[in-house]
Amino acid sequence: MKDSLILLLSLIAFLFSNQGLAQKKTLELKDPYTNAAVYPERVNQLQWMAHQNLFTWIEDSLLLVSEPNAKASTLLTISKVKADFKNSGMKAPKRFPSWQWKAEGELEFISNDSIFIYHINSGKISFLNVFPSDAEYIQQHPKTGDVAFTEGQNLFIYSKGKKTAVTNDLMPGIVNGQTVARSEFGITHGIFWSPEGSLLAYYHKDETMVSDYPLVDVNARSAEVKNTKYPMAGMTSEHVTVCIFNPSTGKTIELKTGRPVDQYLTNVSWSPDEKSIFIAVLNRDQNHLKLNQYSAETGDFVKTLFEEKNERYVEPQNGLFFQNTNPNNFVWLSRRDGWNHAYLYNTTGELIKQLTTGPWEITEFHGFSNDDAQIFFMATKDSPIENNLYTAIVKNGKINRLTTDHGAHNVDFSHDKQFFIDIYSNHNKVVREYNVNHTGKGKVVQVIKASKNPLADFNLGEMTISTLKADDGTELYYRMIKPAEFDPAKKYPVIVYVYGGPHAQLVTDSWLGGGGFFLQYLATQGYVVFTLDNRGSANRGFAFESVIHRQLGKIEMQDQMIGIEFLKSLPYVDVNRIGVNGWSYGGFMTTSLMTNHNDVFKVGVAGGSVIDWKYYEVMYGERYMDRPEENPEGYEANSLLNKAGDLKGRLLIIHGAIDPTVVWQNSLQFLNASIKAGTQVDYFVYPNHEHNVRGIDRLHLETKIFQYFEDHLK
Repeated sequence: MKDSLILLLSLIAFLFSNQGLAQKKTLELKDPYTNAAVYPERVNQLQWMAHQNLFTWIEDSLLLVSEPNAKASTLLTISKVKADFKNSGMKAPKRFPSWQWKAEGELEFISNDSIFIYHINSGKISFLNVFPSDAEYIQQHPKTGDVAFTEGQNLFIYSKGKKTAVTNDLMPGIVNGQTVARSEFGITHGIFWSPEGSLLAYYHKDETMVSDYPLVDVNARSAEVKNTKYPMAGMTSEHVTVCIFNPSTGKTIELKTGRPVDQYLTNVSWSPDEKSIFIAVLNRDQNHLKLNQYSAETGDFVKTLFEEKNERYVEPQNGLFFQNTNPNNFVWLSRRDGWNHAYLYNTTGELIKQLTTGPWEITEFHGFSNDDAQIFFMATKDSPIENNLYTAIVKNGKINRLTTDHGAHNVDFSHDKQFFIDIYSNHNKVVREYNVNHTGKGKVVQVIKASKNPLADFNLGEMTISTLKADDGTELYYRMIKPAEFDPAKKYPVIVYVYGGPHAQLVTDSWLGGGGFFLQYLATQGYVVFTLDNRGSANRGFAFESVIHRQLGKIEMQDQMIGIEFLKSLPYVDVNRIGVNGWSYGGFMTTSLMTNHNDVFKVGVAGGSVIDWKYYEVMYGERYMDRPEENPEGYEANSLLNKAGDLKGRLLIIHGAIDPTVVWQNSLQFLNASIKAGTQVDYFVYPNHEHNVRGIDRLHLETKIFQYFEDHLK
């Protein structure tokens, strides 16, 4: 009787466990593209009101408003918005427009290339300015509403709906208001409004001395060549100057930044009084920086405030952050002590003090408190894979952490910095949470929304984040996802997902561990999915990142092989079925590992790969490898053209035919080298894509990558 009862209970437990498994959903490869339910819930258009400690967001058909730690109330309904639009002669929207607070009671939005102000109390809608959405670069002044934008090679201003030409260059190769230095050194645009909008600074770029590089558009009946300027490492580079346009007088001056002409003019910053411009001037070798001051009235050089040198490289990423009460003082972020920290200077060039110090990095600077007694910044102080908000007391340097839970945080301050909205996640418990925090008390005062895990009902593999030690004892973070329905008695194939280069960190304390849906999907299909951030990757300090200088690929591969040795030690890993996949620098790493460690890696998929650094652009290439004539051994040793004959496994190379970042020539040259060496390579091209495959076509890319591993690794 006892045995029968035990058998019955076991049968019931088995049936229930299998019923539970049956209820689990299967993650489909198409889900991230077709099923919004797999993403965490969001709070729509959450933002602080202008000049008030009130915040608003949209929920259903309501615009809600709340004080911190108070009950929300309705500020607007969609029905009222529709009626107000109709009364103003505009087409009524189906849902709330995408808008932002301009002033108390005023919301700014863009419709049909025009900027409007919606006055909540009166319900009226007034025209503010024109906003040419098809322009390549656009900068709107936050106070005046004036818009500066580019059309082709020239720069224009819309002010009160009137269009003014800032430049009128017709010679090909002369461009204005665009990014320079291929968006390196923190450069994201080429238009710089002065604080009050009285003056407009902009980059003027002369590319006439740079050779044309052909990108082929195959969509025309006869394929057309669209040339771009692509100076490669060691070649003649662009010449850049900074100009200032005065809208009141229509006059333009050029800053006298001097020679040599192939220097880098980075981190353009206006003084609060609009009388000066500060520029971080970097030599072409990128190892000597001067922070220079120029007169905004005459363009004359005023003085060099300070200099920074490093035998490897100096890489400025931010401009000047001025104090509120003393506009002669500013914070400069620098890695001069090996870590990205804040230094307080005055405009005479005097270093007042170093505000932060320690073996961690400031990742984002959020400015001063209104009284300048504190600074606010995001940093990796508590962990290299976290991003938390901190405050430091200017007077004594005391640091306090303001985000309460571990993870990856993004914050938005109220106007007086008394409160901040914190949107964060972590890898083990928080999918996405929206909080309001008090900066003084350092605690959460209100949870706006805590998103439930949208993948809770899916059959996923277990994810872990931990560390391994490099040959020199450095800790290296890795993320591993076990196959769904993992059986420790089985042997599983492995896919290593890699990037490995500067300015990227793949393993973070965030939802999904910093990985994406595709990696989770691979695990559901029976793969161990492994990623390791080797030396050379981001947020670990200058020594960690710059150890790869002049020998890209060497140290990175050493560290990746530490990960491979760890995988080989696991009883459930099939050491004969290890694959690798990566894009861009990750494509370079994938091809490097497939050729340099051909006895380990059976299958690889490399996308947008750099093959030989002499084919890469001048700014990035010379920073990390120096010029080819200065480092011939480094270029030769790490050129994959010399490794094509060493390929043994199955390698699929993918490239965008109009890639302006890693030009198509890279992978085509590897094909040539493979033909000469007699090795076989699989190849696929996306004719209409640039450096990455975006939009719905990415589903096609992921399907191709997955199927390649299914065909050759599984």
